[in-house]
Amino acid sequence: MGCSEISLGDTIGVGTPGTVIPMLENVMNVVPIDNLAVHFHDTYGQALSNILTSLQVSSPRFPSVHSKLHFLLLDLSVGWVELVLDQMGISTVDSSVSGLGGCPYAKGASGNVATEDVVYMLNGLGIETNVDLEKLLLAGDFICKHLRRPPSSKTAIALSSKKANSKL
Repeated sequence: MGCSEISLGDTIGVGTPGTVIPMLENVMNVVPIDNLAVHFHDTYGQALSNILTSLQVSSPRFPSVHSKLHFLLLDLSVGWVELVLDQMGISTVDSSVSGLGGCPYAKGASGNVATEDVVYMLNGLGIETNVDLEKLLLAGDFICKHLRRPPSSKTAIALSSKKANSKL
């Protein structure tokens, strides 16, 4: 069976791009980049910048091709979305719909980075994700209503506010 992937998790959300780069460079010296994933929490608002940094870091062992990122797979399981991207850096990024989840060991730490925010960022970079953001927002809204909690996705909050204001 073996291990096919190592996910580097920042479950308390304290990482920054300045700490992500050396960490990835060191790990990539012993683990091929194709076998690495990243998992960032957003406690200090750094998850998206850490993801962007991870997507751009090149493997020191394998020369990278600077091409556009292309979305390959969206795998929905219970509350989690895994984005698998073909590009020059990390190719697997964990996120969750509406930022659901968290770390029970870190009191006060926020949850996972919201998939809506990751998809919005990738779309803004011109990266084709094949994810219907409107349907993703509806799924997040549905889940949050049933859990009786507000969404933690900045994209969901901004776009629902924009819709509400356009109806006035």
